[in-house]
Amino acid sequence: MKFGVIVFPGSNCDHDAYHVVSKHVGQPVDFVWHKETDLSGYDAVIIPGGFSYGDYLRAGALAQFSPVMKAVKDFAEKGKFVFGVCNGFQILCEADLLPGALMRNRNLHFVCQHVNIRVENGNTPYTSELVKNEVLTIPVAHAEGNYVCNDETFAQLESNNQIVFRYCDTNGEATDEANPNGSRSNIAGICNRRGNVLGMMPHPERACEELLGSNDGRDIFCSLTNAIAKSN
Repeated sequence: MKFGVIVFPGSNCDHDAYHVVSKHVGQPVDFVWHKETDLSGYDAVIIPGGFSYGDYLRAGALAQFSPVMKAVKDFAEKGKFVFGVCNGFQILCEADLLPGALMRNRNLHFVCQHVNIRVENGNTPYTSELVKNEVLTIPVAHAEGNYVCNDETFAQLESNNQIVFRYCDTNGEATDEANPNGSRSNIAGICNRRGNVLGMMPHPERACEELLGSNDGRDIFCSLTNAIAKSN
């Protein structure tokens, strides 16, 4: 079993992801420079948070054209696991690996705080160690986390159980007050129909140690590790 953490110019959560996989999950992991075109040696790739290409055009818009992204698309088509966090979620949407788009937060300000998210689907490769309606405390740090999609796409997400996480309050209610960025229907994370590609805006890699305020993100990585083990 081996993980790859893709590094773009401007990535800043790559070392966080590497640390979690190597120290908390206890699996081999490599950094993968964005110019690489061969991912055949990996079972899962993580597209970390940060500001790929400085977000100078639009978050994720330039990164989608990096050579590694063609390899990521091929990787996903083979059923391998692709996990995008924050900027990684934006890149997955820009590359059409996930539907919808991420826009500026509704208050037009950068948001950095711990939030609560509710598990909507406990049957994905990323949530098998969690249960439906479980509430996790995970930090967010973004300016463009406002998930949007048209009505047809939203209906498909709902009917196919592709909404994996929603922002909620401490009681698990998906209220408008609990939504930090204005995302449609409080969406905090979605997967593709096959379930092997996940994008989420909160940072689970920053919630794997109690010292940082929460270890609720650890089970997401443990779930992925178990899914890889079962698939091999």
